[in-house]
Amino acid sequence: MNSTTSLPLHQGGITPISALHPDIFQSHILALLDGPSLASLACVSSQLHALSTHDILWFNICSSTWPSLNHPRLQQIISTFPSGHRSFFSDSFPFPDLQPLKLDVNSCTLPTELIFAVDVYYQNQIIYSKVEELDTSSSWFLCSPFRVDLLDPKDSASTPVRYLGGSQDEAWLKHLEENLSLSWIVINPTRKKAVNVSSRRAVSVQRHWLTGDVQVRFGTVTAGDEGRGSSRELVECGVVVTCCGKEGGEMHVREVCMVMEDMEGKGLTGKDSLVILEGVMEQGRRKGGEGNEGKVKFEEFQERKRERKEENQRKERVLDLVCITVGVVGFVSFWSAILFK
Repeated sequence: MNSTTSLPLHQGGITPISALHPDIFQSHILALLDGPSLASLACVSSQLHALSTHDILWFNICSSTWPSLNHPRLQQIISTFPSGHRSFFSDSFPFPDLQPLKLDVNSCTLPTELIFAVDVYYQNQIIYSKVEELDTSSSWFLCSPFRVDLLDPKDSASTPVRYLGGSQDEAWLKHLEENLSLSWIVINPTRKKAVNVSSRRAVSVQRHWLTGDVQVRFGTVTAGDEGRGSSRELVECGVVVTCCGKEGGEMHVREVCMVMEDMEGKGLTGKDSLVILEGVMEQGRRKGGEGNEGKVKFEEFQERKRERKEENQRKERVLDLVCITVGVVGFVSFWSAILFK
């Protein structure tokens, strides 16, 4: 057991940190902090940095933040990260930055496997959790539209949430938007990298036009793999949680799926999605993981999509007008040549 020398009390009865035994400081103070607070404390001094980087602290924070990480394989993979659970938290807690991807698509080695750790919360309490492993090496996956479904179409997951609707429908949808949250962490086990592609809070809530099920959308907008002005200048990683149930009864989660779309609403292929996800994970820059930033970025992205659609429609109308004009001129010229021949 390490020995420490007790220092005299400062004037006013304040005990310096160095006078506390490290085990007491970790178990009674550091263990009570959340991830961002612990990371900030580690920057104060070299002593606090040494105390704040113990993996058991970050293991507890990661396990409580994302219950899906208790999966045995994920624990084994996270243990191989450069700084264990601390590195994983650093990758997975903040939002991806919207800086252009600095990635050579031609020389990029695409992952042959991705793992998704997904947690759905209601009022910060876990209601659904799953780990999904995906083989990304097949030609079928690389050429097909990228889509990850966590639930079989015939299955649903029950929750302790009471399902409302009817006369309270508008208030119920607003309630879900404010109280339902989601984490969707994409893990590359080979490169020991991870990124959270969820907006945490819902960016939109609406009922499906046909089934009436409630669709809660989460989404992160990230930089694409093409230049400014292209349809893939920005890309949305969209996650939809579909809920159903009878009024007053138990709410069921019917669908949890992830897709990736460009600025024209077109789904990306598996290969294109892997390139962008790999670029985001390798980017290294992250931004704070709290607040309403996800919804703001989503609304800005939707506005850019609307403007792009209107611009394309204007170009199509001009092109149609030019084609009609050329056709009419050609028709008149043809008959004029015949009549006055």
